[in-house]
Amino acid sequence: MRQVLIIHGWSDTSKSFKRLTGFLQDNGYKAVTLWLGDYISLDDDVRIEDVGKRLEEVIREKLASGELVAPFDIIVHSTGGLVAREWVSAYYADDIRQCPAKRLIMLAPANFGSRLASMGKSMLGRVLKGWNNWFHTGTGMLNALELASPYQWSLAERDLFVPEGKGSAPAIYGGDGIFAFVITGTHPYTSKLREIVNEDGSDGTVRAAATNLNVQGAVVDFSVNEQTPLVTPRKLRHKTEIPLAILPDRTHASIISPLKNDVKSKPYYSKRLGELVLEALACDNANTYQAMAEQWRGLSEETAELRIDEAPRNAGFGKGTKAEYFHQYMQVNVRVVDDHGADVADYFLEFSGPEEERGDRSSVYFHQEVLEHVHENKTNGSYRCLYVDRTDLFENYYDKIAGNVARVLNMSISANPPGKNVSYFSNYKVGASGIVPLHFEQVKKTGSARQLRWLKRNSTHFVKIIIPRTPKEQVFRMKKA
Repeated sequence: MRQVLIIHGWSDTSKSFKRLTGFLQDNGYKAVTLWLGDYISLDDDVRIEDVGKRLEEVIREKLASGELVAPFDIIVHSTGGLVAREWVSAYYADDIRQCPAKRLIMLAPANFGSRLASMGKSMLGRVLKGWNNWFHTGTGMLNALELASPYQWSLAERDLFVPEGKGSAPAIYGGDGIFAFVITGTHPYTSKLREIVNEDGSDGTVRAAATNLNVQGAVVDFSVNEQTPLVTPRKLRHKTEIPLAILPDRTHASIISPLKNDVKSKPYYSKRLGELVLEALACDNANTYQAMAEQWRGLSEETAELRIDEAPRNAGFGKGTKAEYFHQYMQVNVRVVDDHGADVADYFLEFSGPEEERGDRSSVYFHQEVLEHVHENKTNGSYRCLYVDRTDLFENYYDKIAGNVARVLNMSISANPPGKNVSYFSNYKVGASGIVPLHFEQVKKTGSARQLRWLKRNSTHFVKIIIPRTPKEQVFRMKKA
């Protein structure tokens, strides 16, 4: 049996993992082989990069002393996922074969943020977490955890995407790299106090779509053509699917306790967490890894089926369980810059069906029901996170598009001019007139091109939008002498 390192999340300590360590010991992992990684997460001066650096130093010390033997495995919870990814990308991205860890099991990792992070920096966060810490709440950590944070973009650029301008980059996860796995819940908290932070499609703290490492990326360049922008998909480092399992009966708290749950459900569901953890720890080759990705995708789809009437009750859930808990969602992280690379913070995104349908009932329905939340990052307003209900998109939005037209979701952008002498786009008043198709209901062939469902279920998408900065005539003129 390999040794296991367990890394906790924000505002937590290794003490919370007694049940998990006991479960692993009962399944053949001896106490001496379990390492619990503690780190300071509530002090304002500590950032994830600092923890990643210390993690490398401590691992090297333990390897040198013989207390830790490579290869070993890592289990992380919540923010621990970012810590592990920071460590891997900072020290082993160029040659992942040198990494002493072989498997990375992520339990409800906050890979792409949490809606609670911005709340943590508020008075509520200071009251709930700050009394024993001189009113510190870990601002450095929470800035990285905030939805659509620049840090999340930077980390994804380092470990998930091929850098812009390059044709390829070595894979970090899957294949010859680290076998990474993501297990998360989609049931909110059941205790009265915690219910105030619940959100459909999440485990009470982290959205299922924010945990998934299978991301999508694109660059939308309006500076090339305002009417028909150039859309360039981003290439991924990994060529294989990273296994993701979404469990219907786990909250952010119970995802680390295989033998104990805070949600009522049938044993068929409650025992699954432990089975998946052991299955991930036993994965030893690329073929098995890919077979697990397909199998776990089926489990996630099975969870989504619980949205059907009476299905939650038939699965043993209580009366208060709503079908919306099991809807599938998507995150779209948007960053807007001008054609000089400078951030653009004051912009508006609008979504519609076919162009001639803008403003009709489908557009209204999308903004009211499908687009459930928009978060503007507090440290940099050019970064935003859009939370989209994919279930409502498919089962309701497309049916509201009238006429014999393409069933499509379009996006347009308008940006406030930076001043009286400079505008964005050529039209000073209207803003963007170009439209970007984000998603088609059906995959169709149109000549040699293919219309794709670019938005993927349970995933986070990174969209960089480049808009032209246009100086007016009076900015520079030439006159005859």
